[in-house]
Amino acid sequence: MAVSKIFEFEREVRSDEIDELGHVNNQVYLDWFMDAATRHSAAVGWDLGRLVKMGEGWVVRRHEIDYLLPVKPGEKILMRTWVETAERASSERHYEILRCSDGKKACCGRTMWVWINYKTGRPGRIPEAVITDFVNWTPRKQQV
Repeated sequence: MAVSKIFEFEREVRSDEIDELGHVNNQVYLDWFMDAATRHSAAVGWDLGRLVKMGEGWVVRRHEIDYLLPVKPGEKILMRTWVETAERASSERHYEILRCSDGKKACCGRTMWVWINYKTGRPGRIPEAVITDFVNWTPRKQQV
């Protein structure tokens, strides 16, 4: 069972996100993953400012991305993310990108996040309050 409920929002593909092959550039998907994770964390009450102020928070250890179908200029996508696991100092977040035109999954992936002390760079246990807030969070419709 996932730690959090699904956080989702729609966005339209911008022209600067398209590569020479006429579809969304691979790097853009990673940018979208990071944006979704940041938005979700902020919606739950753990935005970057709060984490920096407390001196602890998330850093990425590993990304995995599966590119399944192309996304073209002007298309609208549904970005979805959720926290799948949270154990000791690490957490796995999952992502899906669906084309709104046909509902087909264009991309999916996951990121392994590690909770660290920002001054020492050393891993630490994820605070129980962080996990509790993700578990208890109730989704609301997001706008871009």
